[in-house]
Amino acid sequence: MHPDVDAFIEGCTRWPAELAAMRSILLATGLDEELKWRQPCYSHDGHNIVIMGEMKAGMTLGFFKGMFMADPDGVLVDNGPNSRSARRMFFTSVDEVEQRAGIVARYVAEAIRVELSGVTAGPAPEPDWVSELQDVLDADPEFRAAFEALTPGRRRAYNLHFADAKQSSTRAARVERYRPKILNGKGLQDR
Repeated sequence: MHPDVDAFIEGCTRWPAELAAMRSILLATGLDEELKWRQPCYSHDGHNIVIMGEMKAGMTLGFFKGMFMADPDGVLVDNGPNSRSARRMFFTSVDEVEQRAGIVARYVAEAIRVELSGVTAGPAPEPDWVSELQDVLDADPEFRAAFEALTPGRRRAYNLHFADAKQSSTRAARVERYRPKILNGKGLQDR
Protein backbone atom coordinates (compact mmCIF):
# COMPACT_ATOMS: atom_id res chain seq x y z
CA MET A 1 0.00 0.00 0.00
CA HIS A 2 1.43 3.32 -1.08
CA PRO A 3 1.24 6.20 1.45
CA ASP A 4 0.39 8.72 -1.29
CA VAL A 5 -2.69 6.65 -2.16
CA ASP A 6 -3.61 6.56 1.56
CA ALA A 7 -3.50 10.37 1.55
CA PHE A 8 -5.47 10.56 -1.70
CA ILE A 9 -8.31 8.41 -0.35
CA GLU A 10 -8.34 10.28 2.98
CA GLY A 11 -8.73 13.55 1.05
CA CYS A 12 -11.63 12.33 -1.08
CA THR A 13 -15.04 13.75 -0.29
CA ARG A 14 -17.45 11.91 -2.59
CA TRP A 15 -16.51 8.23 -2.86
CA PRO A 16 -13.74 7.41 -0.33
CA ALA A 17 -15.33 4.15 0.88
CA GLU A 18 -15.79 2.93 -2.68
CA LEU A 19 -12.19 3.83 -3.56
CA ALA A 20 -10.91 2.00 -0.46
CA ALA A 21 -12.96 -1.10 -1.33
CA MET A 22 -11.72 -1.06 -4.93
CA ARG A 23 -8.16 -0.56 -3.75
CA SER A 24 -8.34 -3.81 -1.79
CA ILE A 25 -9.56 -5.70 -4.86
CA LEU A 26 -6.84 -4.24 -7.08
CA LEU A 27 -4.05 -4.96 -4.58
CA ALA A 28 -5.30 -8.56 -4.28
CA THR A 29 -4.68 -8.98 -8.04
CA GLY A 30 -0.96 -8.36 -7.46
CA LEU A 31 -0.80 -4.98 -9.21
CA ASP A 32 1.70 -2.36 -8.03
CA GLU A 33 0.22 0.84 -6.63
CA GLU A 34 1.37 4.44 -6.88
CA LEU A 35 -0.02 7.93 -7.41
CA LYS A 36 0.23 9.14 -11.03
CA TRP A 37 -1.51 12.15 -12.52
CA ARG A 38 -2.79 12.82 -8.97
CA GLN A 39 -4.80 9.55 -9.07
CA PRO A 40 -4.22 6.03 -7.70
CA CYS A 41 -2.66 4.08 -10.57
CA TYR A 42 -2.03 0.34 -10.72
CA SER A 43 0.60 -1.28 -12.90
CA HIS A 44 2.03 -4.67 -13.84
CA ASP A 45 5.78 -4.93 -14.49
CA GLY A 46 5.94 -1.16 -14.99
CA HIS A 47 2.98 -1.02 -17.41
CA ASN A 48 -0.08 1.03 -16.44
CA ILE A 49 -3.16 -1.18 -16.22
CA VAL A 50 -5.91 0.72 -14.34
CA ILE A 51 -6.45 4.06 -12.63
CA MET A 52 -9.08 5.02 -10.03
CA GLY A 53 -10.78 8.34 -9.51
CA GLU A 54 -13.73 10.26 -8.18
CA MET A 55 -16.37 11.86 -10.35
CA LYS A 56 -19.65 13.49 -9.40
CA ALA A 57 -21.68 10.51 -10.55
CA GLY A 58 -19.49 7.83 -9.00
CA MET A 59 -16.14 6.21 -8.53
CA THR A 60 -14.44 5.32 -11.79
CA LEU A 61 -12.02 2.54 -12.66
CA GLY A 62 -10.26 3.29 -15.93
CA PHE A 63 -8.54 0.63 -18.05
CA PHE A 64 -5.80 2.24 -20.12
CA LYS A 65 -6.20 -0.17 -23.06
CA GLY A 66 -9.87 -0.94 -22.53
CA MET A 67 -10.72 -0.69 -26.23
CA PHE A 68 -8.67 -3.85 -26.84
CA MET A 69 -10.23 -5.83 -23.99
CA ALA A 70 -12.98 -8.42 -24.25
CA ASP A 71 -16.05 -7.11 -22.40
CA PRO A 72 -18.30 -10.16 -21.90
CA ASP A 73 -20.17 -8.51 -19.03
CA GLY A 74 -20.80 -5.29 -20.96
CA VAL A 75 -19.46 -3.10 -18.16
CA LEU A 76 -16.88 -0.97 -19.98
CA VAL A 77 -17.94 2.45 -21.23
CA ASP A 78 -16.17 4.81 -23.58
CA ASN A 79 -14.46 7.80 -21.97
CA GLY A 80 -15.86 10.19 -24.55
CA PRO A 81 -14.93 11.67 -27.90
CA ASN A 82 -11.48 12.87 -26.81
CA SER A 83 -10.27 9.52 -25.53
CA ARG A 84 -8.80 6.90 -27.85
CA SER A 85 -8.16 3.61 -26.10
CA ALA A 86 -9.25 3.92 -22.46
CA ARG A 87 -12.53 2.47 -21.18
CA ARG A 88 -13.93 2.63 -17.67
CA MET A 89 -16.31 1.11 -15.17
CA PHE A 90 -18.48 3.13 -12.75
CA PHE A 91 -19.44 2.32 -9.17
CA THR A 92 -21.82 4.19 -6.88
CA SER A 93 -21.72 2.11 -3.69
CA VAL A 94 -19.45 -0.16 -1.68
CA ASP A 95 -21.99 -2.95 -2.22
CA GLU A 96 -21.67 -2.54 -5.98
CA VAL A 97 -17.85 -2.64 -5.74
CA GLU A 98 -18.02 -5.81 -3.64
CA GLN A 99 -20.64 -7.48 -5.89
CA ARG A 100 -18.52 -6.84 -8.98
CA ALA A 101 -15.18 -7.82 -7.38
CA GLY A 102 -14.97 -10.99 -9.48
CA ILE A 103 -15.64 -9.04 -12.68
CA VAL A 104 -12.98 -6.49 -11.75
CA ALA A 105 -10.43 -9.26 -11.07
CA ARG A 106 -11.20 -10.93 -14.42
CA TYR A 107 -10.99 -7.62 -16.26
CA VAL A 108 -7.65 -6.80 -14.60
CA ALA A 109 -6.34 -10.18 -15.79
CA GLU A 110 -7.64 -9.37 -19.30
CA ALA A 111 -6.03 -5.91 -19.16
CA ILE A 112 -2.69 -7.48 -18.21
CA ARG A 113 -3.03 -9.96 -21.09
CA VAL A 114 -3.74 -7.09 -23.49
CA GLU A 115 -0.77 -5.11 -22.18
CA LEU A 116 1.58 -8.08 -22.50
CA SER A 117 0.39 -8.67 -26.09
CA GLY A 118 2.00 -5.38 -27.08
CA VAL A 119 -1.06 -4.05 -28.90
CA THR A 120 -1.20 -0.24 -29.14
CA ALA A 121 -3.59 2.30 -30.54
CA GLY A 122 -0.71 3.95 -32.39
CA PRO A 123 -0.08 7.66 -32.43
CA ALA A 124 -3.09 9.93 -32.55
CA PRO A 125 -3.46 11.92 -35.73
CA GLU A 126 -2.57 15.59 -35.39
CA PRO A 127 -5.81 17.49 -34.91
CA ASP A 128 -6.83 20.55 -36.84
CA TRP A 129 -5.76 23.46 -34.65
CA VAL A 130 -8.42 26.03 -33.80
CA SER A 131 -8.01 29.04 -36.06
CA GLU A 132 -7.02 31.38 -33.21
CA LEU A 133 -4.15 29.04 -32.27
CA GLN A 134 -3.17 28.53 -35.91
CA ASP A 135 -3.03 32.32 -36.41
CA VAL A 136 -0.53 32.68 -33.56
CA LEU A 137 1.48 29.67 -34.77
CA ASP A 138 1.72 31.24 -38.23
CA ALA A 139 2.65 34.70 -36.91
CA ASP A 140 5.17 33.81 -34.19
CA PRO A 141 8.04 31.41 -35.00
CA GLU A 142 9.21 31.29 -31.37
CA PHE A 143 5.73 30.31 -30.20
CA ARG A 144 5.45 27.72 -33.01
CA ALA A 145 8.77 26.14 -32.02
CA ALA A 146 7.74 25.98 -28.35
CA PHE A 147 4.32 24.55 -29.20
CA GLU A 148 5.78 21.93 -31.54
CA ALA A 149 8.29 20.95 -28.83
CA LEU A 150 5.42 19.97 -26.51
CA THR A 151 4.37 16.34 -26.39
CA PRO A 152 1.48 15.42 -28.70
CA GLY A 153 -0.78 14.98 -25.66
CA ARG A 154 0.03 18.45 -24.35
CA ARG A 155 -0.59 20.03 -27.77
CA ARG A 156 -3.89 18.19 -28.00
CA ALA A 157 -4.93 19.26 -24.47
CA TYR A 158 -4.27 22.91 -25.28
CA ASN A 159 -6.18 22.66 -28.55
CA LEU A 160 -9.17 21.02 -26.84
CA HIS A 161 -9.17 23.71 -24.15
CA PHE A 162 -8.98 26.51 -26.70
CA ALA A 163 -11.64 24.91 -28.90
CA ASP A 164 -14.00 24.52 -25.95
CA ALA A 165 -14.70 28.26 -25.92
CA LYS A 166 -17.73 29.27 -27.95
CA GLN A 167 -16.57 32.72 -29.00
CA SER A 168 -13.52 33.49 -31.10
CA SER A 169 -12.51 36.28 -28.74
CA THR A 170 -12.48 33.83 -25.82
CA ARG A 171 -10.43 31.31 -27.80
CA ALA A 172 -7.90 34.04 -28.70
CA ALA A 173 -7.76 35.19 -25.07
CA ARG A 174 -7.07 31.63 -23.94
CA VAL A 175 -4.20 31.28 -26.41
CA GLU A 176 -2.67 34.50 -25.05
CA ARG A 177 -3.25 33.50 -21.42
CA TYR A 178 -1.40 30.21 -21.92
CA ARG A 179 1.38 31.66 -24.08
CA PRO A 180 3.88 31.87 -21.15
CA LYS A 181 3.27 28.24 -20.16
CA ILE A 182 3.70 27.05 -23.73
CA LEU A 183 6.90 29.08 -24.15
CA ASN A 184 8.19 27.46 -20.95
CA GLY A 185 7.39 23.96 -22.22
CA LYS A 186 4.57 23.40 -19.74
CA GLY A 187 1.37 21.47 -20.32
CA LEU A 188 -2.10 22.81 -19.59
CA GLN A 189 -2.23 21.15 -16.15
CA ASP A 190 1.43 21.73 -15.22
CA ARG A 191 2.25 24.23 -12.53
